[in-house]
Order: sequence, then C-alpha cells, then structure tokens
Amino acid sequence: MAIPSPSLSIFLLFLMTPALILASAVPDPELVVHEVHKSINASRRNLGYLSCGTGNPIDDCWRCDPNWEKNRQRLADCAIGFGKNAVGGRDGRIYVVTDPGDYDVVNPKPGTLRYAVIQDEPLWIIFARDMTIRLKEELIMNSFKTIDGRGASVHIAGGPCITIQYVTNIIIHGLNIHDCKKGGNAMVRDSPRHFGWRTVSDGDGVSIFGGTHIWVDHCSLSNCDDGLVDAIHGSTAITISNNFMTHHDKVMLLGHSDTYTQDKNMQVTIAFNHFGEGLVQRIPRCRHGYFHVVNNDYTHWEMYAIGGSANPTINSQGNRFAAPDRAFSKEVSSNFL
Repeated sequence: MAIPSPSLSIFLLFLMTPALILASAVPDPELVVHEVHKSINASRRNLGYLSCGTGNPIDDCWRCDPNWEKNRQRLADCAIGFGKNAVGGRDGRIYVVTDPGDYDVVNPKPGTLRYAVIQDEPLWIIFARDMTIRLKEELIMNSFKTIDGRGASVHIAGGPCITIQYVTNIIIHGLNIHDCKKGGNAMVRDSPRHFGWRTVSDGDGVSIFGGTHIWVDHCSLSNCDDGLVDAIHGSTAITISNNFMTHHDKVMLLGHSDTYTQDKNMQVTIAFNHFGEGLVQRIPRCRHGYFHVVNNDYTHWEMYAIGGSANPTINSQGNRFAAPDRAFSKEVSSNFL
C-alpha cells in the first residue's frame, strides 16, 4: 500500500476533523448541566463527621481511596461536565517519565515526556520524581494520553508548553505550567510515524486546537506569553476544573474569532477553579458555543471576569465574585458587540 505524502496526510486530516468535532457536541447541553448539579449535590449530601468528602465531586471520586496510587487510572472516571467522557490513557499501560530533558524534538529519547506523549498507544504517564521540564518546542500530544502529576512536583516551564491539536481523549492533571514561551519554526515529531515543520506558536500554557474530549484538572497555571488555556477551531467536549490560575493577562480564550462559526459546536465546563491574584481579563472570553461556568472562585481581577461575543450561551452558576477594591476593576461580565 502506498504511503500518503505529508501534504496528502494533512489534507485528509482536515477532511476528517469536522466529522469528529460534530460527533462530539451534545444535542441538549442543559442535560449535561443537570448532571453536573446532581453530582455536586450528591457530594454535598455525603459530607459529615469523619467523612473524607469535600463536596467537590471530582476530588471525592478518587481522594477517598487510600490506595489511589495503585489505582491511578480510576481518575478517568471522575470528570464532570462536557469533558466527562475523556478517558485519556485509562485503557493503556502506565509509562514513567524518568528524564526531564527535551534533547531532540524530532527523535525524542525514551524516558522523556515528549517520547511518551507522541506514541500511538494509550498511555497513563506519571513521573518518577519531582522535576522541571523546559521544552525546546511545543509538546504536541497524540490521542488517548493522560499526564498525571500526582505524587510529584512537576513543572512545565520556561519554554513552549502543551499543544492538543486535532486529537482526542486527553487528560492533564496535577502539573505546574508557567512562564510558557512562543516556539516554532522548527521540525517537531507528533507521532512515531510523522514529524513536520511548525510555525511560531502562541505561547499558551495549554493550547487546544480542534481537540475533543479534553480534561484539564488540578493544574497551576501562570505567566505565559498568550493564554493559560485556550480552545479554538472547533474544539469541544472540554472540562477545565480545579485549576489555580494567577498572574496573567488574557486567561482563557474559548472560540477562535467572531466569524469562525464552527465554534458553535464548542461546549465547555469550567468548574471549581480558583482565579486569583494578578489576572486581568478573559476568565474566560467565550464565542459562539455553550459554556457552563459553575462553582468557581474569582478574586483580584483587574479588568473583567467573564466576557462574550458572537452570541455564546454562558451559563454562570454558583460562582463567587470578590471584586478588587478599585473603582474601574469591578466588571464581572463584559459583552463585546
């Protein structure tokens, strides 16, 4: 069988991508919202004396197991909201990152994070010890991967960061992602069979581009060149939860542009995050799609908290807004006409 040329492979990918995205959108998003509320209420009802529960259904799902380290992949069953079906590497083997280096972005060294994320097979990726990983170029992920930082202090910092582009079923949990820089104009491998030329990246902490079934949970994010978590170009079925975000201007962009109507299929749950000191705007900024912003804690923003344009549905429920003590920094929501 003939092997397609790189340009043909890219063309076929773009043909297949819209079908993948459309299949991931939920016909009635209000049903997902109802499920989120049911899970939150159930966790609250279980609170009591000597209970391990917190009232946070995601945490209560796995933290109550004293042997969670022996059953790490159970985390994949704990998401709520639109990204709840992101299985990541649940059905694959555990891969241990032992080397924090990023020596060769075309031929990654076994034992490194880059080697793990480009593999075709499902992998649940963990870390042998505390480490700081300074990437040379974007970390371009393949489908069905979990990066699980529990049990170690793992920093992705000082270089380009994580890119989720036209792939599905990704879980990122428990990482410290900060000081992310622009990268690109380099050859980068994205699978065992393919590498290609990358132009300049934006410098996002987590960039989701045409991705589906994505869950970003319990990460600390700050001080990147562009967004902390951006989702564009028809990405959908996403949950962003339990993250701690600080010291950044344009925090989250959800939707590419007012004219990119494919983002009407975007559905995102933003839950139990703490949006803290030094954030300015886009917490998030939403376009076209359906966005459930629930039980988040907002403090110290400097311009506005939630913004929207191009007729998005923004369902804001149970959030705490503690506006800063400055006259021109108290805008909770902003509508960009």
